[in-house]
Amino acid sequence: MEAQNHMSVRFDAKSVNEGLARMVVAAFMTDMNPTLEQIADVKTAVSEAVTNAIVHGYEEEEEKQVELVCDRKNRQLMVSVEDHGVGIENLEEAMQPFYTSKPQLERSGMGFSFMEAFMDKIEVSSRPGEGTKVMMWKYIEGDSEQ
Repeated sequence: MEAQNHMSVRFDAKSVNEGLARMVVAAFMTDMNPTLEQIADVKTAVSEAVTNAIVHGYEEEEEKQVELVCDRKNRQLMVSVEDHGVGIENLEEAMQPFYTSKPQLERSGMGFSFMEAFMDKIEVSSRPGEGTKVMMWKYIEGDSEQ
């Protein structure tokens, strides 16, 4: 996808930065004139992806970095969240609803399910020992009355 607008941010793998990621993506998409529901959907998906990178990818090693990239082409928003952490052994299993590799942390196992529900498309690539990249797309219809 050739971008009409591009943004990338790297931040420490600290839980406090999940809110930063949500706000940065929301600000990036404002010129697309999204509805409040579309903004909420994207922010929820970004929150899940960033939380997964911090909790599962880096296992809360706060000195590591999460990479957030946004691209826009016409009405299509693409958001990528990437870590260079432990990776996922069995991606198919990890994407099943209610699956969690950290039940001791009372994780719901719904991260990927939420991303799929709130975005139009997601793709996940992962290699054990190398990290995980989540790419998500959302078509922003916009409100012509605003």
